[in-house]
Amino acid sequence: MKALILTGGAGRNLVPFSATRPKASVMVAGGSLLRRSIGHLREAGVTDVTIVTGPNGDKIHRGFGEGSELGVNLSYADQGQPSGIAQAILAAKDRFNPGEYLILVYGDVVTSANPYPQLLQSFNSFTGPIAAVCLPGPPTARYGNVYLSGTRITRIVEKPTEENLGNYVLAGMFVLPTDLFGLVESAGDMEAVFAQLMAKFGLHASIWESGWIDVESPWDILAANQMVMDTWEEARVSRDAVIEGNVTIAGPVHIEGGSHVKSGAVLVGPCYVGRDCYIGNNSLIRNYASIGPESTIGYGVELKNSVLFGRSDIGRLSFVGDSVLGEGVDTGSNTVTINENLDHSPISVDLRGESTRTGLKKLGSFIGDDVKIGASNTLAAGSILEPGTIVPHNATLRGPRD
Repeated sequence: MKALILTGGAGRNLVPFSATRPKASVMVAGGSLLRRSIGHLREAGVTDVTIVTGPNGDKIHRGFGEGSELGVNLSYADQGQPSGIAQAILAAKDRFNPGEYLILVYGDVVTSANPYPQLLQSFNSFTGPIAAVCLPGPPTARYGNVYLSGTRITRIVEKPTEENLGNYVLAGMFVLPTDLFGLVESAGDMEAVFAQLMAKFGLHASIWESGWIDVESPWDILAANQMVMDTWEEARVSRDAVIEGNVTIAGPVHIEGGSHVKSGAVLVGPCYVGRDCYIGNNSLIRNYASIGPESTIGYGVELKNSVLFGRSDIGRLSFVGDSVLGEGVDTGSNTVTINENLDHSPISVDLRGESTRTGLKKLGSFIGDDVKIGASNTLAAGSILEPGTIVPHNATLRGPRD
């Protein structure tokens, strides 16, 4: 069976990271959402995968190529400017033969374990269309709501209102016949497509009871990172990593090859250090920190519950907490990300000019690719820095101007 992964969505609320990458390229626990999905498919025996891309999709193509590194065969279809799931599906119509079944995957979902063996087992039991469904945390209005009679799906509401919320939601993974393409052409929107699928073939639910997150907002990256890391049970340190004396490693700490951890550093798992990183003397890498490849963490830095995509340089004596940093972020010494309000109230974030309540009492900053932050800066809780932003040094005594 072949798989179709949709990665072309605009990710409007995933600022500032969606400005420079597809949502599926967001990093959690040392790997992108897409890499994790492909790995799960391969483990389930699915090795022929088509990826539908949109804006910045060239990054996916360059990063994964034909898939040989991951043990799969990858092909690509470009949907152009995204205008919905239906359009994305039709972009790959010519990659599948009539009469087949395919696995359809939304590229922005993360699970705590591999969902595809269970999905395929359900398909073999019912020999018909299957949709993975799950019980998410509130609010369920963010997702396509599902109504069941036993395991049979009786109704799907793609954009529910408060009056018609169901318990289960679509988990973004399906086994569907290639008749799907014709239904999409005739129906146009996915709610109508699902209605026709149910009427023509029937549609059964594969209930996923383990962890599941749809990465829609920037703080969802932190939640997904925590969910994945909570499944780690032991430390894993590459033989190619250099760990100096007087380094403390406690819990499930993962350190990739080529990284160098200096004397006095303390790493408390679960946490992750990618390839070719430098962890400075007396630094403290706390739980749920994920440091992407080729990053430098300076002397005395404290890092906790944060995701660094890679190639970042965190200056000495800085604190980065409950934050997400894109690629190539450079912070000067003594940079602090404040991660709570003084009155301990939930933190709001300005998303596309609109104040959005996160419901979280601990939340730092979201910093886009290639941001440069000068020394001695303090970022307020919930700050967003767009890609390429330059924040001057917070110097109290200015030198002569040119």
